[in-house]
Amino acid sequence: MKRLLDCTAADFEQMTGRELKKAIIASEGRTILSEVLAAFSPLYPAVTNAELAAAFGADLILLNFFDVLNPSIESMPETNPEDVVRQLKKLVGRPIGLNLEPVDLQADQLEALQQLPEGRITTDASLKRARELGFDFVCLTGNPKTGVTNTEITKAIEKARSAFGSEGLIIAGKMHGAGVAGETGSSMMTEETLHAFIEAGADIILIPSPGTVPGFTIEKTSKLVDLVHQNGALAILTTGTSQEGADEETVKQIALNSKMAGADLYHIGDAGAAGIASPENIMAYSIVVRGKRHTYIRMAASILR
Repeated sequence: MKRLLDCTAADFEQMTGRELKKAIIASEGRTILSEVLAAFSPLYPAVTNAELAAAFGADLILLNFFDVLNPSIESMPETNPEDVVRQLKKLVGRPIGLNLEPVDLQADQLEALQQLPEGRITTDASLKRARELGFDFVCLTGNPKTGVTNTEITKAIEKARSAFGSEGLIIAGKMHGAGVAGETGSSMMTEETLHAFIEAGADIILIPSPGTVPGFTIEKTSKLVDLVHQNGALAILTTGTSQEGADEETVKQIALNSKMAGADLYHIGDAGAAGIASPENIMAYSIVVRGKRHTYIRMAASILR
């Protein structure tokens, strides 16, 4: 098994979710995940946002706003919908994951919520479909105004484990309130919630990066990350509050603070412009947590390797 830092497209193509997790562990806090929108015109329509994120140093790509019942990715070459995910994996040479949303219809609403299409909500059918389409991992989280709660995330983890099996890779958690009262700020992730996610079968626990959500300091985040590690899981620290579109100095500060807090991998969101973080910010984030050497190698390595 290689550390993810040294993996190429040929390595990723053969990895199970469990092997991918081991490769992340071996990289010791130097794995970058970039979230991109799939359903809207990308920043530069000649290429997908996924290709652009990969070109600027992302190791893993997470598709948001992807409907598993109507599979489509903007700016892809003409492709059978059944093959669109596998074709994207060939284009970028990276593992591709999917956001699915565990919507709670009984959620205490903090604001008016959006109604999501069936193919974006976490159900047994959508999880099965995600696996059929070829996704390498699944992320159970909530976009703004969706009514996703930690209770429903816990239930969804169990469904995802059943759908993807023991070799699947499951990420779970909230990077902001998702329109739900009582799950904002520092109350978004508690020790009780963390334990519930891990007991339900999550491999990677999603926690806001220090400075992205009110109350998430380096000290608080570090304590949560330590608990994650003590319970045998990994921690992904997230920048999903539109700060992915901030100036580079802010992004660099978030990156370094996340490293000090103990992150195993780092998420940078899709709200920069046109469904992707500012590409320069993806590269800047990467350089902070692993230097130019590994950033430039990831950027330059051919998908034919």
